[in-house]
Amino acid sequence: MNKYSHIDLRVNQLESVLPFYEKLLPELGFTRTFHSENWKVFAAEGELPSAAYFAITEDQEHKPNANLIGFWAKDQAEVDHIAKVVKESGGIINGGPRLFPISPTYYAVYFEDPCGNKYEIVHRLN
Repeated sequence: MNKYSHIDLRVNQLESVLPFYEKLLPELGFTRTFHSENWKVFAAEGELPSAAYFAITEDQEHKPNANLIGFWAKDQAEVDHIAKVVKESGGIINGGPRLFPISPTYYAVYFEDPCGNKYEIVHRLN
């Protein structure tokens, strides 16, 4: 069983990063929205609260750090596609997409949102 439930993400300027997430998160399967005044919530298929979701709120004091959120890709083409979406949406590519020496089939892209939160999309066979 996948124990993943949700992410509560802080960003320092919600208005400036929301367009990035509005393009990226649906590509990752978070296709439904449940927004409120203080939270922008993107949910995967399924019934809440058991459906996975990604919630974003503004904290002007937020300082990005070395934490990294990783997502699986079904194949290398999906990794390439997400890298393209990141570039087109104002994100910063930090590495890849390419094979990394973590394993012979570890194909990934590392990137940041416009305020510096770090992510990885990876496909690997072993």
